Amino acid sequence: MNQRGGAERVFAHFVRAWPDAPVYTALYDERAVGDLVPRARVRTTFLQRFPLRQKLFRAYAPLYPRAFEALDLSAYDLIVSSTTAWAKGVRVRPGAVHVSYLNTVSRFVFDAARYVGGFGLGALARPLVRGLAAWDVRAAQRPTRLIANSRNVAQRVQRWYGREADVLPCPVDVDRFSVGRGEGDYFVVVSRLLPYKRIDLAIEACAAAGVALHVAGTGPDASRLKKLAAGTRTTFHGAIDDAARNALVGAARAAIVPGEEDFGLVPLEAAAAGRPTIAYGAGGALETIDEGVTGELFRIPDARALALAITAFDPARYDAAKLRAHAEQFRPERFVEKLRAIVGETLADRARR
Repeated sequence: MNQRGGAERVFAHFVRAWPDAPVYTALYDERAVGDLVPRARVRTTFLQRFPLRQKLFRAYAPLYPRAFEALDLSAYDLIVSSTTAWAKGVRVRPGAVHVSYLNTVSRFVFDAARYVGGFGLGALARPLVRGLAAWDVRAAQRPTRLIANSRNVAQRVQRWYGREADVLPCPVDVDRFSVGRGEGDYFVVVSRLLPYKRIDLAIEACAAAGVALHVAGTGPDASRLKKLAAGTRTTFHGAIDDAARNALVGAARAAIVPGEEDFGLVPLEAAAAGRPTIAYGAGGALETIDEGVTGELFRIPDARALALAITAFDPARYDAAKLRAHAEQFRPERFVEKLRAIVGETLADRARR
């Protein structure tokens, strides 16, 4: 928990669902997530003592399996984890229940080439990534029960891990957003700046369509993207707080999600702000966007297809009240209720054995 993204915002609801439970994580940065996860509840691993841990946390990837496996959870009858890779691999005592919520199937399992290239890892790193992928598949067999954040991820769980997973869509903090009027003459991307997010497509497409683009978020791809955007009508805002996020999204003509998402909170957060989304028509977008009602999908993952969708986009077609109502279906209260029900059911099943 040393960066702020969709997975961290989702995990905040786990913390609230079990308010007396300690929180175990590999790394913790209070500046990034202190308002989501209070420092007093956090227990970290040996990685917290490493130098430059906030900047080099990706370089420490080979150590994450060991860090999570070394956590002493022997005192607990129930462990609930939320993970994009590592936390599902914790070891628990015999008889304990571990329910793991998967935000994704680890990308180095099903998309190793892009994972290696996207983080600037050379060819020599490929055997290391293959080793991590093998560990990941083994680790996915450990939890008592798996929950996927989308049907898309559940299908990947079945394919790559050979296990069934319940589906529980991510919650959206709709109350953080007020319905905007879309008065700004621009489109917006809210995302971590990572290669697989394909922010480059949004920059190129908006430039081709002759429209302004605002980008909110930070990440290792920032330098490359800023060079690509030179001479275009692209504005980078970096990290922004909730109020600025609400204002930026609410005033946009639409949000853009240019890459394939496992679930993707942005279309729902945009809907909470009364704004539609233009997204690549694959993965989680197929589950969170009602085409023609809450947004539009482009089917070919290139800048030309996105530029055509932007040019054809008419914000007047969208009803802000319908967009907000769509987002309301994903309220956190519903998520927590369903999550606790799944966990309770799993505990009851174990008790009957």
